Amino acid sequence: MPDLMTTNTFTLEVGGVTIATFRKVTGLTYKTEVIESKEVTAEGKMIIRKVPGATKWEPLVLERRVDEATMLEEWRQEVLAGNIDKARRDGSIVQFNSMLEEVARWNFEKGWPSDWSASDLDAGTNAIATEKVTIQHERLYRA
Repeated sequence: MPDLMTTNTFTLEVGGVTIATFRKVTGLTYKTEVIESKEVTAEGKMIIRKVPGATKWEPLVLERRVDEATMLEEWRQEVLAGNIDKARRDGSIVQFNSMLEEVARWNFEKGWPSDWSASDLDAGTNAIATEKVTIQHERLYRA
């Protein structure tokens, strides 16, 4: 039964396998540098021509409730062990609506987890313990 209080759910698929569900995803951004060059027209006017340069993709940052799943930590351990070539994987961020129907998908290439953190643990609050993972990648596009 879908949670009707939640309007969207996000999953992380790596190698076609869903490894975690997230409540928040940021970094679905990419930018192309603008290179400016000065040119003189046939009439002798100075103009600035703008052409595209390199494209840069922002890292993906995913946040979720801490549970018993360890696949994210295992993936991060591959990086820490120095197995970066093995750790680079293609994957997807998949958005589902409240009825658990897929509404959007962003694919990334050669991703690897560069950062992992957990929220502060405090038994005196009602806050939910969360974990956050940052995924570096070489390309992102909407499928």
